Amino acid sequence: MKKRILSILLALTVVTGVLAACNRTKPAPDGNSGTTVTEIRYLNFKPEIAEVYKRISEAYEKETGVRLIVETAASGTYESTLTARMATDEAPTIFQINGPIGYASWADYCADLSGTELYKHLTDKSLAITSGGRVYGIPYVVEGYGIIYNKAILSKYFSLPNRATPYNSVDEINSFAALKAVVEDMTARKSELGIDGVFASTSLKTGEDWRWQTHLMNIPVTLEFLDKKIDLTGDGYKNIEFTYSDNFKNIFDLYINNSTADKTKLGTIDVTASMAEFALGKCAMVQNGNWGASQILGVSGNKVAADDIGFLPIYMGTKGEENLGICIGTENFICINSKATDAQQKAAADFLWWLFGSETGKKYVSDELGYIAPFDTFSENETPDDPLAREVMRWMNMEGITNIPWNFTVFPSQNYKDSLGTALLRYAQGQMGWDEVKKHAVNEWKNEFGA
Repeated sequence: MKKRILSILLALTVVTGVLAACNRTKPAPDGNSGTTVTEIRYLNFKPEIAEVYKRISEAYEKETGVRLIVETAASGTYESTLTARMATDEAPTIFQINGPIGYASWADYCADLSGTELYKHLTDKSLAITSGGRVYGIPYVVEGYGIIYNKAILSKYFSLPNRATPYNSVDEINSFAALKAVVEDMTARKSELGIDGVFASTSLKTGEDWRWQTHLMNIPVTLEFLDKKIDLTGDGYKNIEFTYSDNFKNIFDLYINNSTADKTKLGTIDVTASMAEFALGKCAMVQNGNWGASQILGVSGNKVAADDIGFLPIYMGTKGEENLGICIGTENFICINSKATDAQQKAAADFLWWLFGSETGKKYVSDELGYIAPFDTFSENETPDDPLAREVMRWMNMEGITNIPWNFTVFPSQNYKDSLGTALLRYAQGQMGWDEVKKHAVNEWKNEFGA
């Protein structure tokens, strides 16, 4: 299974991630010129795992005496928060970059990680961000996203004697045509199924629209790159034609026309509210990643059993999509600030090795963060036990299936993504035609890269 994971990882790219840290030091007790780090400050990227990092902080301080202060950046503000921190006396020691483009922005702050224990134990070192034979970023988690579905509600639908589709199980849904038929028939029978809509609300609130302007957009862009045989280490990615725009529209329309919320009100809805709708049984499906398992199972009043949570690929009506799987990759590259003192850099590396190399740290990584970590320190029985992590592993090991890599690390800036999100909201509200959305996506991509 590890070999299978590694072969897929070779195709993956990454976007910004989870940690940032800064340190306070004091003179070493022996009076020499060294220092002893007493605090490490973390800027957490994902609000949904903030509570886990509080527990990690307590455990690390108990074992090492080093205090971890955990902060959480607001959704969609990581890059701006990182920029602001770098301009202060408490600049982060540990931070994230989103692959080659992120490295280009932060190269002056990236220390060489070649000698760290974490890099030594990276199972496939070709995954690291390198330049000039040195290592500047280390990936630390494999994740996947697709359409999360409630098996119990789908089973209830397939047992309806008066359903209008010929499908008998979710295993028969392997195309957009099949998905659309089932979703629209479920919408017609939502009162019988006890749901408010088939899909959870399409969160298009500013800063909360990353599932569409980044994750959903990744699929048509990746398919276009594959068609054109684009080498992502060159400049070919700096222009897109959005050739699969109609396919994007297919699934986006299906989402907004068959959800729990009126599509004119999507600009006020955030991801947390959307995931809560799924957790409370108000809908049968929601697009998100395996990190959403904790959001679902942790909601007060949750009505969805862990065994009833599954993944479907995001079908759009593309040729050969019956052989495509979910989107698998990583958005987490660890970097250490080269501007920090040697002692601070060592303290950062020590913490990272503790998290991914110690028995205590690994337990948090697998059991609470739910990470599928690409290090040889993890045995097969130390993989995450949450339902969506298991689903990612299932799709990674499925015969005859090609999972879709994460290529949104080569997307233009956050401004581009935010602008695309605004265009999608305007489309959902009936204020912009789809041809305008396509033109906007293509032109702004070109303008951002100056191509």
